[in-house]
Amino acid sequence: MDIPASNKISVAVLPFKNISSDQEMNFFCDGMTEEIITALAKIKQLKVISRTSSFAFNDRNVSIKEIAKQLEVEIVLEGSIRISGNQMRITIQLVQVEEDSYLWSETWDRKLENLFEIQDEISIAIADKLREHAGHLFISDHLVENQTNNLKAYKHYLKGRYHFNKWNPEDINIAIKEFESAADLDNEMIDAHLGIADSYSFMAVAGFAPRESAWAKAIQALNRAKEIDINNAGLNYMLANEAFFTGADYATSKKLILKSLENAPTHETSHRFLSYLYVLTGEFKKAKKHLFFAKSVDPLNPETSFYEAFYYYRTGDYTLANSITEALLTSNAMNLPALIISIYIKLKEGNWQAAQHQINQSPEEIFTPDERLGLQCLVEITKGKTNFDEFVQLIKNAKDSRAHHAHSYLFICYSLLEKSNEAFEVLQNLFEHKSSILLLSFGNPLCEKIKGEDSYKKYYQRLYPQTKSFEKSKTSTADKIDEQTSQKDVTKLLSYIQSEKPYLNPNLSLRMLAGSIGIHPNQLSWLLNQVIGKNFNEFINQKRISHFKELVVNPENSHISIIGLAYESGFNSKTVFNTAFKKETGLTPKEYQKLNKNV
Repeated sequence: MDIPASNKISVAVLPFKNISSDQEMNFFCDGMTEEIITALAKIKQLKVISRTSSFAFNDRNVSIKEIAKQLEVEIVLEGSIRISGNQMRITIQLVQVEEDSYLWSETWDRKLENLFEIQDEISIAIADKLREHAGHLFISDHLVENQTNNLKAYKHYLKGRYHFNKWNPEDINIAIKEFESAADLDNEMIDAHLGIADSYSFMAVAGFAPRESAWAKAIQALNRAKEIDINNAGLNYMLANEAFFTGADYATSKKLILKSLENAPTHETSHRFLSYLYVLTGEFKKAKKHLFFAKSVDPLNPETSFYEAFYYYRTGDYTLANSITEALLTSNAMNLPALIISIYIKLKEGNWQAAQHQINQSPEEIFTPDERLGLQCLVEITKGKTNFDEFVQLIKNAKDSRAHHAHSYLFICYSLLEKSNEAFEVLQNLFEHKSSILLLSFGNPLCEKIKGEDSYKKYYQRLYPQTKSFEKSKTSTADKIDEQTSQKDVTKLLSYIQSEKPYLNPNLSLRMLAGSIGIHPNQLSWLLNQVIGKNFNEFINQKRISHFKELVVNPENSHISIIGLAYESGFNSKTVFNTAFKKETGLTPKEYQKLNKNV
């Protein structure tokens, strides 16, 4: 499995603006934006910023240049949607940030009933323009999969996503109803079932619903999704989480997350989770690759930042880990994972006073009772105590097979006290009672004192059994052409350019040119960029400039203005013409005319 690299073609799709009179259609605009992000992310030569980071700028008064800087992209896509009755008008603009110019804009007027076709049409049109301006892209014939033929079901699904992304119990409950309505209308709509599962699992983990019943409903929805498409990337990501957090089964979890990435190589949440799994086993080089791919496409997501902090904590870079957790806690004091790592860092550095202060200052409700008790025990042991009331209570609580937090903290406490036999005895709870939290504690740097034990190594092999790895690079030939064919096609292209002068058509596109010479657009894109060494715009503008040079020095054209001659050469923008000409010749058109008028 190839890990997608950050390519020179990087784009952020900002949330489409709702300019309809009905502001409740915001959910529709968000849904359209997400579909286009998902579609473009399928193109391996693109770096497409994920929804979470792009939507961080929703309703914020931030310049395009600042957005591009924060997201580290060169191109930003803006859009708006107006819906009236059964009609919709969609407007798209591509902005080249460095030059502060519009690469392209287009408007579509369509009926709502043709929604899925227009999503695919727009996604392909955007991809076409990106490769014309920026470089080679291998674009599939279709980028948007038709989730359902039932428009009402799709609207319910979009409303569900809109409320789910607000991440609070009230909206999650609304989301569940919308997802269930979508599934009732179309029981084959896999994303509706995944939405139900995601919502119930969130309620269970966050403690907003009875854990067992919520998980049961989540699993029921996942089972239905498996019947529809067992290879779905989102499904396998969720199954991987279920295997790890409810089954404490590392091997199965890893197998499922690799399967997710086999079917969707740019699925950033799967990359993030796979990084997490590699960190647990100490495979830090692999972890870093996946983590930093996720960070490249989702840099503003707090979850990405937490995984980064976790990576640095486990690799021993406590300074970096601490700076990230502090930033997360400044933004959200209720970020429990960041808070736990922050306390662990202080304990690892022996600063029990700071750890105690952080525990005391944390809201009472943020910790479970066993979590607060366990953290207090870690503080006391770091102070130098070996026998105290809180520790006795923790041992007592850990006798409950369901007390996963107590198991986890007792294991760490025994490790700090160098009581390896007792620590490994606690570890049996992981196998007997599926204690996934204990699985997370096994490689904790706080447990360093027992890592040299033979039993530790045996448990490591038992917890993390070797699994068949699918992380093998694949050399795709789908977008490559053999040398003989490429030279033949280049000859055909140059011959057609010379004889027919298609560049004089200001509306010429790469797709149109490919059709004229009888090859696939992907093939022409590859030829231009890899064989000729120019993207489509550079290649065509060079031909237009050559034509302009012939016209501008011809005395018969002296009555025609420079911009008039530019238009006759195929340009349809004064700015584009002047920029391209200066880049090609190092002169302005006027300077060139003056130097060559007597030649």
